[in-house]
Amino acid sequence: MRALVDARDRPFWARIPLMARLVVDKPVWDRSRLADPHGQADKADRVRTMFDAIAPTYERVNRVTSAGRDAYWRRKAVAMADIRPADRVLDVACGTGDFARAFAEAGPSVVIGSDFAERMLALAASRGNKTIKWCRADGLALPFDDGAFTVVSCAFGVRNFQDLDVGLREFHRVLQPGGRAVILEFSMPRLRVLRALYLIYFRRVLPWLATRISRDRTGAYRYLPKSVSSFVDTSGMSAALKDAGFASVEHRGLTAGIATVHIARKAT
Repeated sequence: MRALVDARDRPFWARIPLMARLVVDKPVWDRSRLADPHGQADKADRVRTMFDAIAPTYERVNRVTSAGRDAYWRRKAVAMADIRPADRVLDVACGTGDFARAFAEAGPSVVIGSDFAERMLALAASRGNKTIKWCRADGLALPFDDGAFTVVSCAFGVRNFQDLDVGLREFHRVLQPGGRAVILEFSMPRLRVLRALYLIYFRRVLPWLATRISRDRTGAYRYLPKSVSSFVDTSGMSAALKDAGFASVEHRGLTAGIATVHIARKAT
């Protein structure tokens, strides 16, 4: 297993200037790439570059564009996870650490946040609960033993995987028997009128607002609605989790279905 590094130990990412903006000369996501964002052979590299570029403003953009609901969604997902003192939690694609910190507040014995975007992980390690450990890792090749965790979580991250099926099988592998995967992801409102109104905001207003707040040049906030609308829906996610080996899957829509929490359990 790759060594885990606590934020207090000054790992290599602690030397990164946290607010330094990564200069991107041309869009990572242009019109041709956005036509099929999940079909790009180099999707993982594009996602990594995108997140490293928007890291300094990532949390601010999330709060503004969701009117603070993103924090509520994470709290609800943690509550649904039914965390116990003996739980060992791995938060995959942890970004700047919001979900990992929410899990830490629930009182498990261990919380580890992992991400493959260096600058996002640097910000995560610089903030919040010092009991959380951080590890740079690809969600498709987790550097942990089989059955190492009782909970694996991921908030708004599985949509960015190069291969969803491989990632979900990794979640299943590192969970002990009876463990649960907690996945929070965007979805679409079920009510037709609300869905139509939301799509106007999601496809037009949000990309414009987020791009101006972040001064993003990668196309990250044009990628967001495209990646959601072309991703598997709730039933597709349930099927993918079962194909990955999970014995049971349940889901709950939040805020009229704008986000969905998926809870998948590994057989005992």
